[in-house]
Amino acid sequence: MIKILGKKKFIFPIFIFIITLVVYYLTSAGKTPYDYFTRLAASFLKGKYYLTENPTWLNELIPEDQNKYFVVYPPMPAILSMPFVFILKDVFQQQYLAHLLGAGIVFLTIKLSLKIKKDMKLAIWSGLLVGFGTIIWYLSVTGSSWYLGQVASCFFLIAALNESLDKKRPSLVGALLGASYLSRLTTILSFPLFIYLIKGKRKIKNIFKFALGILPFFMFNFFYNFIRFGTIFDKGYLLIPGVLNETWYEKGLFNLSYIPSHLKVIFASFPIFQKEFPFVIPSWAGLSIWITTPAFLYSIFSNIKERVVQISWFVIILTSLVIFSHGTTGFAQFGYRFAVDFYPFLIFLTIKGVSKNKLKWHHIVLLLISILVNLWGVIFINKFSWVRF
Repeated sequence: MIKILGKKKFIFPIFIFIITLVVYYLTSAGKTPYDYFTRLAASFLKGKYYLTENPTWLNELIPEDQNKYFVVYPPMPAILSMPFVFILKDVFQQQYLAHLLGAGIVFLTIKLSLKIKKDMKLAIWSGLLVGFGTIIWYLSVTGSSWYLGQVASCFFLIAALNESLDKKRPSLVGALLGASYLSRLTTILSFPLFIYLIKGKRKIKNIFKFALGILPFFMFNFFYNFIRFGTIFDKGYLLIPGVLNETWYEKGLFNLSYIPSHLKVIFASFPIFQKEFPFVIPSWAGLSIWITTPAFLYSIFSNIKERVVQISWFVIILTSLVIFSHGTTGFAQFGYRFAVDFYPFLIFLTIKGVSKNKLKWHHIVLLLISILVNLWGVIFINKFSWVRF
């Protein structure tokens, strides 16, 4: 019996990974024009930390001189792309990496669910929810640089959660969080949860190892910033020509006055209703999280008396305060993409909320609604271009 369960724990995640990868490929819009990362990967392979071309559609490059342009985004997706670009050259398209990482998130979510509760039905429910019932589907099939950075950071955070609930190797957890940080800077704010999960009896020693795991990623980022901008700090966005002249950055890149705009998108944004076919279409401005993934409702049923649940909510709120203070709300997008910065912890809480009981009819209903909404968004946008502001 134990051997059979062990085989299922291995076979089912692999099977769903493959299915997810195929579906992501089939529902993709094709090659993304916003391929900053594969271009940067090719430059890294040539020993350069900048691009030598400035296509007009890549409007967030920082010019140093006529043949030197810096990519503003954290470089981990480019680093991950390097072996593929080295072997496949131009055949490898940037969205392929997003497909792989997105399917990897599904695989890791199933493994995470099994660590929370040894229930294969719950694990499959969790994998289907994350892979097809959240905006991770749209981000993973599109693969433009903004989306790929978030998919990569989500992948590493889910991996870090898995390690924290299993073998709890502090250095590896730190490295995974560091890789997430080097994909999406805001995710470093999740460190309190990981410290809590791995500290154990050897608290000081484990925290020290955890910090050592993160350190190389901090040092790489500091060095990468210094050789580009002459400072270790991430000031790249401030150097994009004309960026502070944009109306949405009237009060700077970050300001607390921007919070209401984000709250409106994440909780009170709706599809566009029109009189002509197809009548209801996605809005590039965003769509509320309770519409794109109503199954996240179960996160509030996780046991708030558990310290790990309390710290998870704290990390979500802490991350939200930063992303809600940003001048833009994430457009153009399906759903509210900035929320993916804390999706791993929302997924964790959702699984814990559902795991308190056996799967019931309403769990299946909300899963199906979540999948249908995201299918609608992916197909309408990627296959028919039925979307507008």
